[in-house]
Amino acid sequence: MRTCARGLPLRSGTLLLLLVPTLLLALQLLVVGTRLPRAAQVGLEEQGVAFSVISIEPERNSRQWGSPFRRPGQEEEELEEERRAYEDENEMHSRQGGPRTLEVQPWAEDEPSFTAELNRIISYIATPQLNCSRVLSPGQAQASQPPADSPRWLLCAEDWLLPAAEPPCVAYSFSMDRGDAEFLKTVSMLGCEVHSFDPSNSYASGGHLGNSLASNHGDGGVVSQHKMWLEWRAPRKRKHKTRGNLGSVSQTLADIMAALGHHTVHFLYADLLSAEWRVFQNWIEIGTLQRVHHLVATVHLQWAGFEVGGTNEEVLRYWFSVLQGLQASGLKLVHSSAGEGHSILKQTAVNAHSSYTLSWVNTGH
Repeated sequence: MRTCARGLPLRSGTLLLLLVPTLLLALQLLVVGTRLPRAAQVGLEEQGVAFSVISIEPERNSRQWGSPFRRPGQEEEELEEERRAYEDENEMHSRQGGPRTLEVQPWAEDEPSFTAELNRIISYIATPQLNCSRVLSPGQAQASQPPADSPRWLLCAEDWLLPAAEPPCVAYSFSMDRGDAEFLKTVSMLGCEVHSFDPSNSYASGGHLGNSLASNHGDGGVVSQHKMWLEWRAPRKRKHKTRGNLGSVSQTLADIMAALGHHTVHFLYADLLSAEWRVFQNWIEIGTLQRVHHLVATVHLQWAGFEVGGTNEEVLRYWFSVLQGLQASGLKLVHSSAGEGHSILKQTAVNAHSSYTLSWVNTGH
């Protein structure tokens, strides 16, 4: 019994000495395990060593805005291109000072009223906000006083609103009914770099054509034609569009400008066949309007427009909110021309027209 009593402490101490290295090894595996490559961790698991580590540090975004990370197998040239893409996008965002969300305006009266909403929007688009003493009329490249008749559109030709001779001005036109012929003629005579966009390609001839955008830098007056149209939906997973290549027949204005290498569009014409309201909203929220100097666009009032819903009163308030967003982005209305018909949201309105062609100039530059 005494021998057993004397031997008990010895066996306990020996057992403790044997356990310490094992505990230290397990602790080391816990610390180092998370730093091992996946293959090494799998190897340990196959050897019967299994462990898990719980991190209490907050998750950190491995990709900071404007700082692209390198993906496995990514070439140096591709990485450099992505870095430049993010720098360009950051520069674009730094220049955008306009509103980032569309602000819905209050009702014209205490309660929703079709008549009140319609009168407010018609009064707004029929009242110029800036008087121009010198203008460019359709098909004319020489500035003159406003004509006695009311042309379909006008460009304000005050010296402080026109682009400098160098570098050449840039003009875009989006139209599928050839209603932009005089606009193309005017900006071509100004010596602008001109791009015409038409997804139907019904009258395309000459110039550059196709989904891949090619520019005509230094070739002023020549119209580059593209089988492409405007998109207002932001891609679910945005991928920066490389210069000269878009790969789709429908793109946002910002992506088209990036692909063509344009930071500014001096003159833009758009007849978007009722898609203008959502397109305008996209320009307002993204900030693209900060880089458009002159805008001529037709607004259609016969129906709500693509992806626009609600009661008639709600639609009219939405339209008015979009127009207010254009103004908040720096655009001032200089001319309004009424189209044919008197149908507003499928209702006859004697004192209103089914469409209006509006001319704006951006005074924020």
